[in-house]
Amino acid sequence: MHTSLKRFGTLSLSSLLAFSLLAGCGEQHTDSRVPHQSLREQKVRANSVAGAWAGSTAAAAWNKGYYPMADAVQIPESGWRSEEDKQAYKNHNFVLRGHLPGAAPAQGKVDWVTGDALTRPQWGAMKAYESFATDRAVGSRLAVTGARLGRTTIETSRGKATVPAWLFTLDGYSTPLVRVAVVPSELPKSPIGAVPQGASGGLRSLAGLKQTAPDGRSLTVGATHGACDDGPVVNALETEASVVLYASVKNPRNSPCTDVMAERNMTVELRRPLGDRVVLDALTGRPVPFGMPNDPSPTWT
Repeated sequence: MHTSLKRFGTLSLSSLLAFSLLAGCGEQHTDSRVPHQSLREQKVRANSVAGAWAGSTAAAAWNKGYYPMADAVQIPESGWRSEEDKQAYKNHNFVLRGHLPGAAPAQGKVDWVTGDALTRPQWGAMKAYESFATDRAVGSRLAVTGARLGRTTIETSRGKATVPAWLFTLDGYSTPLVRVAVVPSELPKSPIGAVPQGASGGLRSLAGLKQTAPDGRSLTVGATHGACDDGPVVNALETEASVVLYASVKNPRNSPCTDVMAERNMTVELRRPLGDRVVLDALTGRPVPFGMPNDPSPTWT
């Protein structure tokens, strides 16, 4: 278990609804029981998840699909010219001051560096714009003055791929804001069901994959914890076909505490590069999604 980026943040309301409250942390309780923690039980569940995915139809579908592992929105190559613009982007605060193309091909081609290819449905310019832009008319705003269809490179579960993308011109910028146009593949149904949070020896929720190291030797994930523990712990079970992450909390305590959930970025070192192995969550039995649903541009959930 390794910790990096000692960064905390209270999750948004939509994120809070996505997770159950941590066991042992409730609204001013006095329960005398301390949440059960068992690394052995967590490993047993991780092994069950890995075993269920090995050779399954879900794994076969995953290996043939298009699943971005990086943000579908790429900021201008020059970076933001001011903190105000950076904040406007984080707040999704844009204004449209030009015309967007009204017609575009309904399908787009994903080309991997391996030579594999896949055709996927493709968003029009307006739908792509609306995926990251909300004109709140309050505070600093970024002005979009037009767009054209081009291509960009993005990291996926199968390695780097070149995909169609909308290139949005921004007032005051010489390079565009890029939004991937093709739609990710539908997630296959997991061959194993989820377990409740806190079950299987104290398993907890993962808040999403944040990044993969360039050499593939480590993963950074968001892990949740509450006010009655010393923070999250994330371990990995590695097999030939998968990396199963199992998260819990350190030193869960029984004491009156507030009904708060926080997120911390955790880096998990791998014994060998990730490659095309699927990253699975022991709690849900599903692939760990990149990003969060309330990010500026979620890829898949």
